[in-house]
Amino acid sequence: MIVRVDADSSVPPFEQVRSSLARQINDGTLAVGTKLPTVRQLAADVGIAPNTIARAYRELEEAGLIETRGRAGSFVGSSGDESLNRARDAAVTYAQTCRALGVSAGDALRIVEAAVRQKG
Repeated sequence: MIVRVDADSSVPPFEQVRSSLARQINDGTLAVGTKLPTVRQLAADVGIAPNTIARAYRELEEAGLIETRGRAGSFVGSSGDESLNRARDAAVTYAQTCRALGVSAGDALRIVEAAVRQKG
């Protein structure tokens, strides 16, 4: 199965699906061009509503991680590596800003951890 959803998790199901697919795309587990299951098929496999999968797919498409090609389906896009590059660039800029402001490395990391965990 491509993703699993933990019904007991405090993380919403669409976010579990989105983050799992994003992680697999970014780490290369799902290679560029890989055809993803249809919304209905993945919903049936995971046991959640199709609209939940559709939301995850929409967010992945907005992030450039997947491409939907009409009736042909959804595929892993070629920008997965690009999203990691953009994140690295942002991290470098953040680190430079923190150094210029005199923020310690420990405080800078705590700020990032808080921001990553922040909802919404």
